[in-house]
Amino acid sequence: MPSSIALLITGAGTGLLAGGASCAAVQGGLLAGAVTRRRTPETPTKSAAKPAAKAGGSAPRADTPLAPVGAFLVGKLLSHTVFGALLGVFGKALQPSPRTQAVLMLVAAAFMVLFALDLIGVKAAGRLVPRPPASFGRLMRRSARTDTVATPALVGFATVLVPCGVTLSMELLAITSGSAVAGAAVMAGFVLGTAPLFAVLGYLFRRSSRALSGKLAGLTGVVVLAVAGWTMMSALQAGGWVTFDAPQRQAAATGPFIVEGGDGSGSGGGGAEPGSVTPVRTDVSGRQIVTLTVTDFYTPTQFTAKAGVPTTLVLHGKDSGGCARAFTIPELDVQEIVKRDGDTEIDLGTRKPGTLRFSCAMGMQTGAIEFKKDL
Repeated sequence: MPSSIALLITGAGTGLLAGGASCAAVQGGLLAGAVTRRRTPETPTKSAAKPAAKAGGSAPRADTPLAPVGAFLVGKLLSHTVFGALLGVFGKALQPSPRTQAVLMLVAAAFMVLFALDLIGVKAAGRLVPRPPASFGRLMRRSARTDTVATPALVGFATVLVPCGVTLSMELLAITSGSAVAGAAVMAGFVLGTAPLFAVLGYLFRRSSRALSGKLAGLTGVVVLAVAGWTMMSALQAGGWVTFDAPQRQAAATGPFIVEGGDGSGSGGGGAEPGSVTPVRTDVSGRQIVTLTVTDFYTPTQFTAKAGVPTTLVLHGKDSGGCARAFTIPELDVQEIVKRDGDTEIDLGTRKPGTLRFSCAMGMQTGAIEFKKDL
């Protein structure tokens, strides 16, 4: 299960880079309609302002657009956070395997590609994009034209029913989180990420010419395509199918080393310093021990171990944090939350020659154990 902080950051980053403009293309008209409706009729004339001043009160002022924009975003944040928590609970009930989660990420990336191509103007992609019923869209637009103070907040709350393409991908990510807190975190982060751009872009989509709106949509489509590519790469790594890390950049450990006592301390055949953790060793019982140190990263990321002998993988938490704590071995359906400080043991059995890949649950950090028959 990915950490809630990592998912909050992922959601906020996606919202900031891609979500603001793409959601404004779908929902910006609703926001602009509510803001415009509340500010134009209430501008007082000079003659109307004087009686108010004589009566000892202050002259009425035109409503600032910031108030309805803020109400809209608060309503949107509330609905998306609650919905994210529900999706996380749903994902926990399903308990998807690492590779199932990776497939869901690939589906999310595919949706993002469709929406990106639609924004760029590819008509064939536009016909495949899921959209809310036209009647629901008309109802939302009529609601946005009312004058009540709560209208922007209610419209913002209802936008969870009118998702943009990037929102759908975040909802799938909330399902894969398998936790109410983590699901709420990714959706809340997404809305917070869209907040700085949403009001400005919504205003531009409402006030600018069609030509400028088209350019903004096209630029957004390019950004969404880039995010989709990153999501696909992460999914492929999270599924254990490929790795995009250059081998020469990965820290490597070769074994087995013989360590008397089998406690992982002292120096072994690899020349480890006294008191250090030996990455690959064999204890006195003949069991091979592979130790992966987990901080905010994995060290080493490449191991060479002996095939045909019982093997235990030890996850050595050393002030571990972030996505690295959500450790997975997709081929074995292994999912473990690494202790912040301490060891977690995973029995790998007796491995045949070949490569066993591991990664964090989001596919951002990867590594592999290469089992060889002759060492």
